[in-house]
Amino acid sequence: MDHHQAVRRHLLLLEQQLRNCGQWQAEPPHASAFESSQPFFLDTLQPYEWLQWVLIPRMHALLDGQHELPASFAVAPYYEQALAPGHDGREAVLAVLVALDALFSGDNS
Repeated sequence: MDHHQAVRRHLLLLEQQLRNCGQWQAEPPHASAFESSQPFFLDTLQPYEWLQWVLIPRMHALLDGQHELPASFAVAPYYEQALAPGHDGREAVLAVLVALDALFSGDNS
């Protein structure tokens, strides 16, 4: 499996985990929520919202357009801090994020 396919596979796994833990939303946030200049849109979106409405679509757009992917990538550390232990779906989502981050660090073990 090439790098792009592996990234897409992990994005689909991430979406599935968000659905499994009941965090996938049917309606997007208000358009103003996407005007944030904060990392992870801390001031306008909840952590799972950022994954659904920012990370996943932007990464799919890069893949669909056959654009170059980021050289480095690490979102799992933020989610380890942002989601308290016991938060719905935390461990399953973190596992996918750690694996996704590893695709960008070269550590695919």
